[in-house]
Amino acid sequence: MTTAILALLLFCIMIFPHELGHFLAAKRMGVKVNEFSFGMGPAIWKKQGEETLYSIRLFPIGGYCAMEGEDEETDNPRAFSKAKWWKRFIILVAGAAMNFIVGVLLFFIVFSNYKILDTPVFTKAEAGCTVFREDGIHIGDRLLEINGERVYVSDDFSMLMSLSDDTPDIVVERDGKKLYFDDYKMEKHRFGEETYDRYGFSFGTEENTIGNRVGYTWNYSIDMIRSVRLSLKMLF
Repeated sequence: MTTAILALLLFCIMIFPHELGHFLAAKRMGVKVNEFSFGMGPAIWKKQGEETLYSIRLFPIGGYCAMEGEDEETDNPRAFSKAKWWKRFIILVAGAAMNFIVGVLLFFIVFSNYKILDTPVFTKAEAGCTVFREDGIHIGDRLLEINGERVYVSDDFSMLMSLSDDTPDIVVERDGKKLYFDDYKMEKHRFGEETYDRYGFSFGTEENTIGNRVGYTWNYSIDMIRSVRLSLKMLF
């Protein structure tokens, strides 16, 4: 039962803001909106605005934005189908943009419960770790890129290395300057009595201040979009 309720809430979080994005953009672009509804099914509340009917419907599963001329022929000059192409484009993209904004806000709220935030800064190294060298990466360097893909959060290291061989192109930041290491040897070793190989270093953390959380939330959100792109690339 709890899972069903959570799934329903997630569906609403995804669909309603999406339709709200279309609605706000349509209003801004001068396109007539006949009805804007929260939920689906029979209406349990309606209010006629100046030109738009606002409604709440029985089943709280998303909503919809019904624009003039969206699905039917009409002579109304303010119809969606008669709007300039760039206005139609903005209206269509606004739905996905609103989903992104809501996602960022939700991540920010979730991360407010964290005491510390991970950072892709090399910190501790165990005896036998070969990642750090005098002419290579140093402890304290911030990892920026692996094979041309930006490292947004420290978890990106494992994901990007899984798509690479053990000699990736690495970019780090040290004292405000970018350093480039092509074909950098990244070796895994077995440490102590462990039964699996690893690199033998740790990434750092930072205090969860408002400023740090804003930056972390943004990077994490962009990272989610990049993960979708990489997944589609691997699929095809």
